Amino acid sequence: MARIMSGTGRVTAFPLLHLWPDTFGVAAYTVTGRFGVEAVVGYIPVPEVPDVHLMDVGARHSPHATDWVLCTGWSSRCVPKPGTVELHSAEWSLESDGSSEPAKMIYGHQKLHVGRLALKDPEHPDDPDKCQAYTAGLAREVLGSRGPA
Repeated sequence: MARIMSGTGRVTAFPLLHLWPDTFGVAAYTVTGRFGVEAVVGYIPVPEVPDVHLMDVGARHSPHATDWVLCTGWSSRCVPKPGTVELHSAEWSLESDGSSEPAKMIYGHQKLHVGRLALKDPEHPDDPDKCQAYTAGLAREVLGSRGPA
């Protein structure tokens, strides 16, 4: 059974090349814990795109998958790529695939949580269908002309 985490804060959603050469997914970066020492990097489900298992993607790019995922999330906020959407105060929840710790503090983070990220619709936070539609709409906005969402 997956662990569910939640929080409220700044969320950066960005396109992520998932499968070479042209299949994009959507990932999101936020922080939690005291002073943001725990990073949350989740994928936002997109219809017609396989789920993005971020640690697997990280392992394909680096022998230090945790560091790669942290770098990807943090740098996508610092240097936004086309399509990035910044939400300044969003309620989010993460269905966690797992957590890991980098060998040393990186980008101010001592821990990383990855998994499937969902957002609450600020106008209808208690309606699961509207929250799902809100999250899907954000994914479409991020992908723009890149993907099938």
